[in-house]
Amino acid sequence: MSESKDLKTQGHRERLRKRFLTDGLNGFLDYEIVELLLTLGTPRKDCKQMAKDAIQGFKGLRGVLDASLEELQRIKGIGPSNAFGIKLFQAVSEKYAKEKISTKISLISSIEVADFLRQKIGKEKKEHFFILMLDSRNRLIKYMDISIGTLNANLVHPREVFKEVIDNNAASIILAHNHPSDDPEPSPDDIAITRRLEEAARIFDIEILDHIIVTRDNYVSLKEQNLM
Repeated sequence: MSESKDLKTQGHRERLRKRFLTDGLNGFLDYEIVELLLTLGTPRKDCKQMAKDAIQGFKGLRGVLDASLEELQRIKGIGPSNAFGIKLFQAVSEKYAKEKISTKISLISSIEVADFLRQKIGKEKKEHFFILMLDSRNRLIKYMDISIGTLNANLVHPREVFKEVIDNNAASIILAHNHPSDDPEPSPDDIAITRRLEEAARIFDIEILDHIIVTRDNYVSLKEQNLM
């Protein structure tokens, strides 16, 4: 890179940073936000075109910010080093969301449960089967991942589910999993597993309040659909 081009690049990114420090992201275009993140791991190279290509390739800002390192590197010019800013944003956002949610929150409505779950598993690229353990006031005691992978009866065994519930003295539980396809509608397997766990819950005298399926933007409550 020539000295004059280098100075131009440095001047441009300095203006971006000053705009951000003065007004936040007000007035920023989506590609400029990505460009700003890319500059964190790119000391000298102009990041504008790769930022525009990333926005186009991932169909918007959210797609870029959700992309894995491998996916980001498919964009010309983006490598492990200059993807640093985007990966840092992802990691900080995830940690912030986890610490912001208290384990003593009250989960009364399906909307509250879905909002909680979207923070945890809504963006996962594999199916995660969760149980939320609640006390008698519907406050969250503990949540845990029971299985990862395509949901079926072999992966979710009642023994594993209810051992944890009993050990934690939970009064009730909520079943939950995500659909990476972004379609929250329950499958026949989802319904079958729910009914199998309901049968086991009656033996242990534990109430299953609901089974919530979440995606990045949506959710379905099996109880509200009268499927349990």
